[in-house]
Amino acid sequence: MPGPPVDTDAILMRVAVDLDLCQGHGVCESEAPTVFELAKNAKVTILEERPDDGQRAEVEAAVRYCPTSALRITEEE
Repeated sequence: MPGPPVDTDAILMRVAVDLDLCQGHGVCESEAPTVFELAKNAKVTILEERPDDGQRAEVEAAVRYCPTSALRITEEE
């Protein structure tokens, strides 16, 4: 039996980076430049920790193509 309907507007995407894994390749910045920026120390800076759903495809591509798998997306209510 299915549960109650989920209000997808209440679920927010949150982006996180593992700086120990990040090697500064910059793939994330090229995929989602409004969300990620390569800092001077060659580590990624998250500009928008909770991007809106309109940026989801770009953020998912950044996570998917990160050479060191340093990025992840979590869903929060």
